[in-house]
Amino acid sequence: MKHPPMSQALIASILAVTSSSWGQTSVALGRADFKDNCASCHGVSGKGDGPVQSFLLKRPSDLTTIAQRNGGKFPQDLMWEVIDGRWSGDGGPHGSREMPVWGNEFKARAMGQPGDSSNTAEWSARNRIVSLLKYLESIQVP
Repeated sequence: MKHPPMSQALIASILAVTSSSWGQTSVALGRADFKDNCASCHGVSGKGDGPVQSFLLKRPSDLTTIAQRNGGKFPQDLMWEVIDGRWSGDGGPHGSREMPVWGNEFKARAMGQPGDSSNTAEWSARNRIVSLLKYLESIQVP
């Protein structure tokens, strides 16, 4: 996937800023979010065999082989964009892609109470995505 220079710079800056809060995230939080939000399509083990996969037009990816498909390196910036989804063009609640735009969804969930801050909700969404990245990186097969 080719990204325009502005998109690459934006992703790099988000990852750099978010890496400072890396200690506030964890594989366990990512695992819990995966179970609650991703396993229905990608399966509990992440192999693309979730209970609703047979109802989808395109079979969900095997998330355990992301690094394998990328020369043995887990592509954090690419996976950030895939999970977040807000910068890859969204023409509806699921965007112009098969999976939900989790950046919007996680931010909306963090804005559940009157008076919740949009900035705080954005950081919450980013931390959830970082936790998911950590979890996905932990389930990669050699």
